[in-house]
Amino acid sequence: QVQLVESGGGLVQPGGPLILSCAASGSIFSIYAMGWYRQAPANERELVAQITNGGTTTYADSVKGRFTISRDKAKNMVYLQMNSLKPEDTAVYYCNADLRTHLGSSRDYWGQGTQVTVSS
Repeated sequence: QVQLVESGGGLVQPGGPLILSCAASGSIFSIYAMGWYRQAPANERELVAQITNGGTTTYADSVKGRFTISRDKAKNMVYLQMNSLKPEDTAVYYCNADLRTHLGSSRDYWGQGTQVTVSS
C-alpha cells in the first residue's frame, strides 16, 4: 500500500511565496517520477510541474520562472517552491507519483490534495 501526503497549502497574498511538500510512503520499490497537479473549480486537473528520477523537470508554461520543483530521493519527498503567486494560481494542488511497488505493480498514485488560495 502506498500513501502520498501533502502539506504546506494555505492562504497567501498575491506576490507572496509558498512551499508545498509531499511525502510518499509504503511498499515502494522505485519511483520513476513525482509531480504536482492542480485543479481549480470548473477546470480540469492540469500538470504544474514534474521531476523524473533522473532529475529532468517539466513545468506548465503558466508557472515557468515562478515555481521550482525539487525532490529528496532518500526521503521519497517532492517539494514545490512557489514564488510570485497570482490569484489564478488558486486551486487544489495534488501530489502525484509514478512508481513501482514491491509487489511489482506500476501505476500513478495521488495525494488527497491541499488548497492554495492566493488573495488579498
